[in-house]
Parts: sequence; structure tokens; C-alpha cells
Amino acid sequence: MDLSNMSRRQTEDYGKSAVAQYLKRRGFRIIDRNATGEIDLIARKEKTLHFFDVKTIFCTEFPEQNYALDSYDQSADLHAEKIQKVAMASEEYLAEKFWKGAAQVDGVLVWLRARDWAAKVVHLPQIL
Repeated sequence: MDLSNMSRRQTEDYGKSAVAQYLKRRGFRIIDRNATGEIDLIARKEKTLHFFDVKTIFCTEFPEQNYALDSYDQSADLHAEKIQKVAMASEEYLAEKFWKGAAQVDGVLVWLRARDWAAKVVHLPQIL
């Protein structure tokens, strides 16, 4: 599969799948995907629900440091307004599910390397 021919939606879905696998390997249990227009993934680890906003970008090589990119840094898309929207959506979700435990909003940056589909995932806990 040629990643350069993927639609934006397909790219986002591929990135979310990479994040889901990453989280599972770290002891999270995936609860929901695309729960609302603002929340990409919901996962539980121990007694905490985590609401994830995932930002995915193609690259030819992974950045040397977690946030350093030569062209575009998708962490810029995790701005205050976007984080607030995710937080508000998570509060609605928690109310609908009558969740009484801990909850937090996390960000995830994903770089997809075009030549081999490899993904570099960086989890940014408690961005709010």
C-alpha cells in the first residue's frame, strides 16, 4: 500500500490504529474510537479514563527528537481551543456514562514513515 495515496481520513484512521496498538502494549484497554467529533480514542488504564486527541502526519524519516520536525509540527494542532473542545466532549461522555472515577485528556502525536508504514507514537499525558 502506498501511503502517499491515502485520503486524510484513511491517514487519520491508520494513525489511530497505531495509537491503539501502542496503548494496548502499555496496559490500556480501548473503550471507544471516534466517540464524538472531538475525541479520537477513549481508553482505560487502572481506574482512569483517558480521552485522546490524535494528530498524525506523514514523514520520510522520523524526527530526531519527539517534537522536532523540519517541515511541520503537528503538536501545533493541539492548541488551547482544540484541547478545550476535547475536554468539553469528554465531560459530556462522562456524564452520559455516569463515570465517577478519574479522567484526563491526553494528546498523541503520530509520524507515519512513508517507505515502510512504520509509526512513531509520542503520548502527551494530561494536556489539560
